[in-house]
Amino acid sequence: MVVAFVGFIGGYVNAVFGPDSLFLAGAIAASLVTWFTFLPSFLFILLGGPLVEATHGVLKFTAPLTAITAAVVGVILNLALFFGYHILWPEGFTGAFDSLSALIAAGAAIVLFRFKRNVIHVIVGCAVVGLALKTLIL
Repeated sequence: MVVAFVGFIGGYVNAVFGPDSLFLAGAIAASLVTWFTFLPSFLFILLGGPLVEATHGVLKFTAPLTAITAAVVGVILNLALFFGYHILWPEGFTGAFDSLSALIAAGAAIVLFRFKRNVIHVIVGCAVVGLALKTLIL
C-alpha cells in the first residue's frame, strides 16, 4: 500500500499527463509501481515453486530452508518486540507506561485467542477503540 501511495503521489504531483489529468496520472503511476514491485516476487514463486517442491526430501536443500524459516521467525519476533516497546513506552523506559495501549493489546489477544475472531475485525476494532479513547482523553 505504501508503494502504491508513493507512486500515486509521484504521478499526481509531477502532472505526468498535464494539469487536467492529475488523478489519472496518479492512478497509472500507482498501478505501474505496484506492478513492477510485485512482479519479480510472483515470477520467483511461479517459476521457482516447482523447483523447491522437487527438492522436498533432499537434505542439502531442506536444511538451508529450515534455517531461513528460523531466521524469518526471529525477524518477526524482533519486530514484535520493537513495536511493543515503542507502543507501551513511547518515551522510552524512563517515560510513562501507556496503560491504554496495554489494555487494548490485552483485549485484542483475548478476542483473538479465546473467541477466535477474525484478525482484520480485531485490528479495525482496536483502531476504533484507540481513536475513541485518545480523542476522549486528550
